[in-house]
Amino acid sequence: MIVITCPYCQEIRHEEELTYGGEAEIIRPLEPEKASDDEWTEYLYFRTNPKGVHQEQWCCSGGCGQWFKVARDTVSHEVLEVTTFNMKLKTGGPA
Repeated sequence: MIVITCPYCQEIRHEEELTYGGEAEIIRPLEPEKASDDEWTEYLYFRTNPKGVHQEQWCCSGGCGQWFKVARDTVSHEVLEVTTFNMKLKTGGPA
């Protein structure tokens, strides 16, 4: 079970009280109206699926409703770091 303390409301939330939002720091095409079908496909559908530490976005859906970033080991499910979106994670890749 994944347990995360929300960086906004500071409440400890269990997996059932959270919403997983996928990979963090996905870059939207800078000029959407000029983006090719391949660029949109890459942005919308293709994600890394690493074994190990990964940066993710989660929502405190059972509490304050804020989205935040998490560095989590996808093998052990250990949460290594939690931060707000205006802060950079120190763990888990380039994002």
